[in-house]
Amino acid sequence: MKGFANRVETVQEYYFSAKLREVNQLIAEGKPVINLGIGSPDLAPDRMVIDALKSTVEHPRAHGYQNYQGIPELRIAMSEFYAREYRVTLNPNTEILPLMGSKEGIMHLSMAFLNPGDQVLIPDPGYPTYTSVTKLLGAEPIFYRLDLEKKGRPILENLEKLDLNKVKIMWINYPHMPTGAMGSEGILTELVAFAKRHELVLLHDNPYSHVLNPEPFSILSIPGGKDVALELNSLSKTFNMPGWRVGMLCGRADWVEAVLKVKSNMDSGMFLGIQKGAIAALSLGKSWFEDLDDQYQNRRKLVWKMADLLDLSYPKDTAGLFVWCKVPDGKTADELVDYLLYEKNIFITPGRIFGPAGEGYVRISLCMPEFKILEAINRIKS
Repeated sequence: MKGFANRVETVQEYYFSAKLREVNQLIAEGKPVINLGIGSPDLAPDRMVIDALKSTVEHPRAHGYQNYQGIPELRIAMSEFYAREYRVTLNPNTEILPLMGSKEGIMHLSMAFLNPGDQVLIPDPGYPTYTSVTKLLGAEPIFYRLDLEKKGRPILENLEKLDLNKVKIMWINYPHMPTGAMGSEGILTELVAFAKRHELVLLHDNPYSHVLNPEPFSILSIPGGKDVALELNSLSKTFNMPGWRVGMLCGRADWVEAVLKVKSNMDSGMFLGIQKGAIAALSLGKSWFEDLDDQYQNRRKLVWKMADLLDLSYPKDTAGLFVWCKVPDGKTADELVDYLLYEKNIFITPGRIFGPAGEGYVRISLCMPEFKILEAINRIKS
């Protein structure tokens, strides 16, 4: 054995991969752990979605390899979803690429655009996968801060002072994970102009657009956005389908084609039943999102009560599946996380895993039934 690839040394195991092993071990030992750490929707997909999957299983051709670009009906459904929800027109044959989850797309996009030594602008705090994939490919992450008082606007004035000649792509994410900052069309307009000035590719990761967000938007709806940006989207949060692994990449045809070159060498298409279920999900109307938001609003109010008991401070004008909380002075996030896990059997996430700017913060998920959040509140009171 001559050793592992150098790239393995550039990353650690994904935090939740390791931490959930520990949580599951505690549960196996009989500890009644309430998991408020991870954003995996616990609610079920619509009945139409499940029925579409079931009816496809009996089809004689359902079990063979599928088209690398997804069946035409799926791409058309994705196109219609973008037209209806974001007022964006996309050619389903050339400007949409179905993915096995948008996390897969982060790797495929990075492989399509990055060479070793290229630089990547990554939000701090931000989704850890942006950084790990960048490092795995031998590129260099350059972290930028967000102004959370201004809906998560990147502090572009600071970026303008940097040498950006080696920067190839810039990751953006609104509504933002982990903070819930909602962003705005004005912020995206600024970012499109910034990308044009510096010849960057904007990659907008947009899986939370329909969760507690009254005005979903796409960067592709911004004038000039299609020239400089691609967008990742997902059915995981929007339609309660995280384990189905259905996402999409949308934007200009030549860039989508480059990503397809990578993707087609790495998988052999998505199971037909999952594609049919996705088509059913994408057809759901306004009432689906309203019902979903009603449930998450009720959960969020309870999480706010829980945060108050812990003397945490938090913004209320946020979107997405999490509450981002500042730990009071004199305490550390890790102390609070360990206290809740080992003394109260409640798991929440330390903000530091999302970058240096997350130090001193914790993230609490809304992906638990109300009675479980109430139980967590009662444990803290006791």
